Amino acid sequence: MGAVTAPAPSPVRDVRRRSVPPRLRGPALNLLTLLLGIGLWAVLAGFGVQGLPGPVRVAQRAAELIGDGTLAGDALASLRRVFLGFALGTVLAVPAGFLMGWYGVARGLLEPWVQFFRTVPPLAIIPLAIVVLGIGETPKVLVIALGAFLSCVISTFQGVIGVDPTLVNAARVLGAGDRVVFARVVVPASTPFIVVGMRIGLGSAWATLVAAELIAAQEGLGFRMQQAQVYYDLPTIFVGLITIGVLGLLMDRLLLLAERRLGGWQERR
Repeated sequence: MGAVTAPAPSPVRDVRRRSVPPRLRGPALNLLTLLLGIGLWAVLAGFGVQGLPGPVRVAQRAAELIGDGTLAGDALASLRRVFLGFALGTVLAVPAGFLMGWYGVARGLLEPWVQFFRTVPPLAIIPLAIVVLGIGETPKVLVIALGAFLSCVISTFQGVIGVDPTLVNAARVLGAGDRVVFARVVVPASTPFIVVGMRIGLGSAWATLVAAELIAAQEGLGFRMQQAQVYYDLPTIFVGLITIGVLGLLMDRLLLLAERRLGGWQERR
């Protein structure tokens, strides 16, 4: 009885698999969904859905705001607030998360306060911050820092307590002390959790920033959107929304790049 040979692979399937390189597949899908989104937007605007401005009108308004320097000034003001608040919140959250996860005493002292403030939206603190600290930059930055802190500290804490005990025990068997275990095992294993917390905190920072600028600001993307609301200037509102989304997306991609650099030892799908 003759041996059964496997069927030859279909050349059509082989061509399809090799048509798009793996490195370009993600960007190609991103570009595709972007074009589909813009196309859907244009169709809805063409049907006159609730006075929705089309992509062309929004692009024209964006060009006007870029030409007179308004968009650049607002974007820089918002970026400055987000960066300062996000950096302050992250710098405080990472050590606090490590302390809560590594030391039981620190966990008992800090965790109730962290959980308490997690239930209080940062937006609810904006009026108090304005009354106590005024309408300058300090209350905006502090409220943004609080939103970023609460997101990042919980993620860091979960990363520390979720470290595989086998890794810790193996390091101790090899003679590593607490400092070495913490620096060589706990910190690298917690890095992905820290980056996830930073990404969530970045989103919270932008959301809090817009709310703060809606209440008390003289410049910024949120302030410009509030002014446009008064005059029912929908194209300007769309320009502000798109600018916030683009800036947030770019900052998120930078965090992902840092994660790949710091967590190159991890398996990825």
